[in-house]
Amino acid sequence: MLKVFRLGAMPLAITALLVAKSAAAAKDLPRVPPQEQPILRTIQAEVSAEQVKRTVTELVGFGTRHTLSETQSETRGIGAARRWIKSEFEQISAQCGGCLQVIEQKQTFSGEKRIPEPTEVVNIVAIQRGSLDPNRYVIMTGDIDSRVTDPLDATSDSPGANDNASGIAGVLEAARVLSRHKFAGSIVYAALSGEEQGLFGGKIMAGIAKKEAWRVEAVINNDMIGNISGINGVTNNTSARVFSEGTRFVETTEEARRRRFTGGEVDSPSRNIARYIDKLADDYIPNLDVMMVYRLDRFGRGGHHRPFNEVGFPGVRIMETNEDYDRQHQDLRTENGRQFGDVLSGVDFAYNAKLTSLNAVTLAAMAWAPPPPAETTISGAVKASTTLSWQRPQGKMAENLAGYRLYWRLTTEPTWTRSLYVGDVTEFELKNIVIDNYFFGVSSVSKEGFESPVVFPGPAGSFGGYQ
Repeated sequence: MLKVFRLGAMPLAITALLVAKSAAAAKDLPRVPPQEQPILRTIQAEVSAEQVKRTVTELVGFGTRHTLSETQSETRGIGAARRWIKSEFEQISAQCGGCLQVIEQKQTFSGEKRIPEPTEVVNIVAIQRGSLDPNRYVIMTGDIDSRVTDPLDATSDSPGANDNASGIAGVLEAARVLSRHKFAGSIVYAALSGEEQGLFGGKIMAGIAKKEAWRVEAVINNDMIGNISGINGVTNNTSARVFSEGTRFVETTEEARRRRFTGGEVDSPSRNIARYIDKLADDYIPNLDVMMVYRLDRFGRGGHHRPFNEVGFPGVRIMETNEDYDRQHQDLRTENGRQFGDVLSGVDFAYNAKLTSLNAVTLAAMAWAPPPPAETTISGAVKASTTLSWQRPQGKMAENLAGYRLYWRLTTEPTWTRSLYVGDVTEFELKNIVIDNYFFGVSSVSKEGFESPVVFPGPAGSFGGYQ
């Protein structure tokens, strides 16, 4: 049964029936796939606050994880930390029969403002290959490195408990939980280095992904996902922020000209990933509300999703809602009774686990869904109806594809509010729905009911092609 929404005086269910009668390609529409996915609730529940606490505690125990710190010691410095992270990935892989490919990504930098002398920056990455579409990647990242007040101080204690042992704990725990399952697309769990020195780990990984022609569907960067008490005096463990760029950084002059007349300023693929995360939080993460922030990152600041955006990959940042600046980039000290430093007591492990579960559910839903529609276009100027068309994938990557769902919303609405499942077609006409009044999009739907993010038509919203 089609759910009834109203557009003016005409119920959408009636509109849908008229469309079905008039569009030969859409006759005998299949049953609308179920929206509820019990397996996502199972994944959410399997994320362990105790496991997260264990990881954060272990990483804090290395004393400092500064990018320029000790690499030979087995107990102190970033070298010891990244070897421990690698061993954790390897143990997880052993438990799933070798389902993870654990690799190092390395590059030496020098002559940089925060890396003056030659320094090897090393990422630790685990890849869980998809069974149907292995070259499509959804990526979860966290940052290994920490720092104190002086960005070049590589010897002082720098616990980095929340910034960003909490993110690495999330990456490892997501890998532990999701490695028990098999997915259509590939999932990457990435512990990146060099973030505090200039986002170098992200630049390394984005460059490799570009060179090797990965089809990156989403990068979900986790940077500070464990603090619940802010410098503003607010303590809140029921919300999180998702930052996303509004227009694609790689947009060309011609694409910008086109966007001026067709819209898309708030419908980049990154922005529609944020909406996707927001919807999953509402449906599957108990007592969590996502605040979508329409900005690349915090005001004037940066994170490790940015290098991916800058080479054309969709990416967002998940983080706590209320930051405590006394616990960020600070020497460990007490001044006039006020404590400074990013120490273990500043992490709420239940909250850390909650945001980790949001990541795990998002990665799973995307990786189980078919690839987002490609070559999505729209037409309908000076007409009473709107027509959307898209390209269908071929071969194995389409084996789990059931069909497509059309979405639309008022131009002032932040999230998708109206939808219609149209089956396995590549074009559909929405009769008596005027193109001028709404924003539109298309998602792909698997046979099990998992959906891709919504794709806004044209280059402004494109997730790329199938090659």
